[in-house]
Amino acid sequence: MKAAIAVLITLTTTTAAAQKLPAGAGLDVLNKRCISCHEADIITSQRLSLTGWTRSVDKMVRWGAVVTPEEREVLQPYLAQHFAPRPVASHNATEAGAATYKRLCLTCHEADIIEQQKLTPTGWTRSVEKMMRWGAAVSDAEKQPLVDYLAARFGPQ
Repeated sequence: MKAAIAVLITLTTTTAAAQKLPAGAGLDVLNKRCISCHEADIITSQRLSLTGWTRSVDKMVRWGAVVTPEEREVLQPYLAQHFAPRPVASHNATEAGAATYKRLCLTCHEADIIEQQKLTPTGWTRSVEKMMRWGAAVSDAEKQPLVDYLAARFGPQ
């Protein structure tokens, strides 16, 4: 059993290294405390502010992750520096996203259910793609402006 766990940890660390996580003070903590349970892409795709990363680490600790206060002081700024929210899209893209939102999203959903989501751009991408799989008539050209609009307007706070 110990050998299987060692192989799993080695494979996970190898996967993280293959994804070339940015060097920095928190990389060792990330590999030691986070990559042991999560693949790197779930972490790198989050795109959270320092407050968001702090909340995420708080949640993981509540769920049983062992992260010392000293490790948190290094890990959270590392995550916020390398995996922060992306800049908001241009005004034209935002207008196009708003038009798609009004025309397609509000056809099936009340505005309050959408506004309550507070998703990251990655979360909005997953949500829009799910709606597209379920039949929402969002074209490929409309998808990114819609995601950008939703993330800018209804992102995490």
